[in-house]
Amino acid sequence: MGQRTTMTWKRLTAVAAAVVVGASVLAGCGSSTPATTPGAGNASGGTFPTKVEHFFGTTEIKEAPKRVVSVGYTDEQTLLALGVVPVGMVDQYPNPEGKKPDINTQWPWVKDKWGSATPEVIMKNGDTEPNFEKIAELRPDLIVAVYSEATQEWYDKLSKIAPTVGRTKEEKEPFSAKWQDNALQVAKAIGKADEGAKAIKAIDDKLAEAKKANPAWANETAVVASWYKDAIGPFATTDVRGQVLSGIGFKGNTKVDELAAGKFFVSLSPERIDVMNVDRIFIINDEADLKALKGFELFNNLPAVKAGKVHYILDGEGPAIGAAISQATLASMPYAVDELVKAAKSVG
Repeated sequence: MGQRTTMTWKRLTAVAAAVVVGASVLAGCGSSTPATTPGAGNASGGTFPTKVEHFFGTTEIKEAPKRVVSVGYTDEQTLLALGVVPVGMVDQYPNPEGKKPDINTQWPWVKDKWGSATPEVIMKNGDTEPNFEKIAELRPDLIVAVYSEATQEWYDKLSKIAPTVGRTKEEKEPFSAKWQDNALQVAKAIGKADEGAKAIKAIDDKLAEAKKANPAWANETAVVASWYKDAIGPFATTDVRGQVLSGIGFKGNTKVDELAAGKFFVSLSPERIDVMNVDRIFIINDEADLKALKGFELFNNLPAVKAGKVHYILDGEGPAIGAAISQATLASMPYAVDELVKAAKSVG
């Protein structure tokens, strides 16, 4: 959907697995990768040693990591918000061919935080697996894979390269944790749990202020959706987009959750367009998809659309408000909340 895709992680063949292990060994014995990357920031100021429980077990980080690789779709943003500049990251939004710098480093809420650093892309949105060999070549001393689809097989390979922290222990289905839990999990990995908790509280307070200032929203059911592969794809209330919407006071539509069956969104067949019969609709897409959606008759016949209670929010284009909402990180949330409130107040 532009933000991330649902995929099944394929097992590496025995040959590929051998390459990964071999690369990790070589990386520790004289790789040309420098010990530090210009512009990179480490986890100094954190509390170490520290142990982090996660879905795949418990990981101990003995000292402040100097080379962190972010394998979660948005984990690099929380790292940046807490003063750590990763050496590797996921290319979450496809970067236009030949365009530099990478748009994922140019969002309004992270651009200044990257400074002069240029992270290596270790996976692109839509890839079936991260580039294990490239990760090994970066010689990380910590890998963060919190907001990710990591499987046990994937974790086992990553942990052979460096200590790896996965999604929260309670998060059975990827992408189902609260944004607060994701942020705190990343903060724990770099020994900054207290700092992360303070940042989370500041954003929670901001959400509470928006809810208090707009009490009427508590009486309205709302859905966030995207046009994806010629269908409307509403996001579950457990997805970060649904969480942000309920955070400012709207009621979520649990019918979406029933159809999604634990996933973060569901692609609606025409006969199930009824789940979009809500008071407010927030659409996150870029111009081409918005144009296609507006030509979909079943969408135009929805009561909220006819009543003018639909909000079209650009995703990665323009001010990238949709991207900020979709990422829901310590870095993007203040911007996302302000802009979402403006959008919600733009119609009665």
